Amino acid sequence: MKKKILCLLTSFLSVCVVSAQTNDLPRSTPEEQGVPSAAVAALFDSLSALPLTDMHGVIVMRHGKVIGEMYPKPYAPEYRHTMYSASKTFVGVAVGLAIADNRLRLDDRVAAIFPELLPDSVSKDLADMTVRHLLKMTSGVKPDWNLRSRQTEWVRGFLAKPVVKPGTTYAYDSMVSYMLAAIVQKVTGMKLTEYLQERIFTPMNVTEWAWEESPEGINTGGWGVHIQPESLAKFGQLILDEGRWNGKQLVPAEWIREMCKKHQEAGREVYGYHIWHCGGHDGAVRADGALGQYVFSVLDKDMVVVMTEATLGNGRDQRRLIWDVLLPTLKDEPLPVNKKDYQRLLKKQASYKLPEVKGKATSSFANQWENKTIELGKNTFGWKSLRLNFGKKEVTMTVTENSGKSYELPFGYQVWKTASMDAYPPYSITPKDCFKGLEGPYWVSGSYAWISKEELQLKAHYVNWVSALEMTFRIENGEVKLQVQTNYVKKPYSISGKIAE
Repeated sequence: MKKKILCLLTSFLSVCVVSAQTNDLPRSTPEEQGVPSAAVAALFDSLSALPLTDMHGVIVMRHGKVIGEMYPKPYAPEYRHTMYSASKTFVGVAVGLAIADNRLRLDDRVAAIFPELLPDSVSKDLADMTVRHLLKMTSGVKPDWNLRSRQTEWVRGFLAKPVVKPGTTYAYDSMVSYMLAAIVQKVTGMKLTEYLQERIFTPMNVTEWAWEESPEGINTGGWGVHIQPESLAKFGQLILDEGRWNGKQLVPAEWIREMCKKHQEAGREVYGYHIWHCGGHDGAVRADGALGQYVFSVLDKDMVVVMTEATLGNGRDQRRLIWDVLLPTLKDEPLPVNKKDYQRLLKKQASYKLPEVKGKATSSFANQWENKTIELGKNTFGWKSLRLNFGKKEVTMTVTENSGKSYELPFGYQVWKTASMDAYPPYSITPKDCFKGLEGPYWVSGSYAWISKEELQLKAHYVNWVSALEMTFRIENGEVKLQVQTNYVKKPYSISGKIAE
């Protein structure tokens, strides 16, 4: 009987490992691929020390092999991450596939693809807008970042905007990428998730991913890819190898080269077809998303670097560290074995963690909160009330939303406590039907401490998303004062509340 249970458990764990799709890429020591282990460790240390930044995952590849990776606790390789505008590069690949399938051309006019959604009066500039203009972010439409939060018909809403001379002015706009997603779906009859799954992700053994959808049932294009770091590394390698994977041409090499050309000046930077060039290193391109989501393909060094994180910086420091700390150390041939440095790297990779809340485990003030309902004023998180339950070196916070739905968040003392929750995590953007197309559960890791006798602080990382909240509770004159600092807005939110009688 024990043997049968062990077999079932082993089978279950095997399914979990396959589902997570981790450790699928070949691994190697850095030295075998011409990279000093000490340089990889220095990169990881430097990234971990960046201000206003929580690193969630980093992968370094050389010659198609993973030579270094870190996932600071409570993050782990199996957790997906939302990629914001790094999703745009996936759109660029999908457009190239549609062109290769003779479903689309660069000079196809956008208005001709959606005749049923055009405004009553079509201007010459709207009639002149092409797929190429969308790829270069020169649509001629002034970006309206709130359109997705106000309307449910996004294609019609975009086409109704004034257009001024497409092709003349660069204007970065996620709704432009959404239009490309809608175009690919229109001409192929498949959502981008279906099209890319069939054409590139199944051959690369990537099934654990998803993409948000609009109210119209179209993948959001300019944001919304939800994917694991190792799958991002595969995607970066596909770009690096000009569309080849395991000897098979999944995307035409001509299209990858065309995507990666310098097509458009974008302020101080250069834009390709929905992919960025890396200023300071002409041989590198990148997928780039808000809060520091990156997939770097360093073409002339045969290297891929993936970063998932939450940073309130502009990302230039992360890029500078790759160019200054890592790239100068690369050699074209294997380096002598350095067991000491390699073992130090392995030890470092396993030891990185985000800081837990510092303070005491208990306070005499805990009985003022224990199992009492804290009714909250209006707030951006949609919380109606909270309840705190104190265990031995743990706190459980029960959240009741304005909708009436309740869920629990766990917090450990001097350790990250992780559990799934039956709710959506906080999100820095508010499109209509956000989270449509994604499936839970969502996982949250929490840490707590009493930072003074009267102040309780809780920190929650939504580990298969991107967001984190730092919540500080205090009672003043009989009222509850709650300050919430997110990792996506610099200014904290202040929420007033009271303990229900």
